[in-house]
Amino acid sequence: MAAKYREALPCLSEELYLTDAGIETVLIFEDKVELPSFAAFTLLKTEEGTAALQKYYKPFIELANEKGVGCILESATWRASPDWGTKMGCSAEELASLNQKSVTMLLDMRERMERNKPVILSGCVGPRGDGYVVGEAMTVEEAMAYHNPQVAALAGAGADVISGITMTNSAEAAGLAQACSALAMPCVISFTVETDGTLPSGETLKSAIGVVDGASGHAPPQYYMLNCAHPTHIAAVLEQAAASAEPWVLKIRGLRANASSKSHAELDAATELDGGDPLDLGQKYRELKQKCLSKLNILGGCCGTNVTHIAQLHTACADLFS
Repeated sequence: MAAKYREALPCLSEELYLTDAGIETVLIFEDKVELPSFAAFTLLKTEEGTAALQKYYKPFIELANEKGVGCILESATWRASPDWGTKMGCSAEELASLNQKSVTMLLDMRERMERNKPVILSGCVGPRGDGYVVGEAMTVEEAMAYHNPQVAALAGAGADVISGITMTNSAEAAGLAQACSALAMPCVISFTVETDGTLPSGETLKSAIGVVDGASGHAPPQYYMLNCAHPTHIAAVLEQAAASAEPWVLKIRGLRANASSKSHAELDAATELDGGDPLDLGQKYRELKQKCLSKLNILGGCCGTNVTHIAQLHTACADLFS
């Protein structure tokens, strides 16, 4: 199937869009699915695994339909890049096939379940290393070459957009943006943020967005998102920037926060899932929208969140979009 919304992403509007949530934590802690290295894409190897992924996505489409809002779904390919594919025992050909299958599965679900508002299918690309630490840094050119095969597979299967999720540094994000631009794919960059509001690389959000937007060889991302952090970790930085009318804040349209307010180190060491407080999370999103993220219209979750959290985000914030 051809990409439905690639040429004009409908979420580039003032309307509310909900996303899915913390796919890996839902599968591991709630559905008791084994996911070595958080590699959800490996489930696509079997009918049973594919059914588990369909079960995960279905409630988010149903929620968006019920509330009459748009929906953005990330493919189960956060770990489906070359290095991680090798660690999972996949050849380059098998990895490309699994990336494509992740999109075609969602295309089929959209065909059956989309109602009056768009269901946008995003090809999810994760960092080469871990989502919490930079690891071995790449140049922009190295990042472009590394991410190109996955972007090509997701684009060829019909993804509407490519989203770089949990990007830890600006060079890798810029390289991913270049890989997307070379294949005429719209791109979104979502940065991991630490408890002090900076990236794991130590870069400020202002600096990282400036580097990616200013790098040569690609069109700027369609918009930016923040993820894998609690709203309390980013509020001060964003409020200060908004008070100073810094233009980079207006580039942030999406937020996929963790349920927990714990640091990444604390979450790594935890043996049980911290689901946080969905009611409080919804209120925190509302405050960010009102105080500093005026362009925010894409609301979703990251680690520890599920459809209950996403429903509460709608409850807390829907009237801000009416």
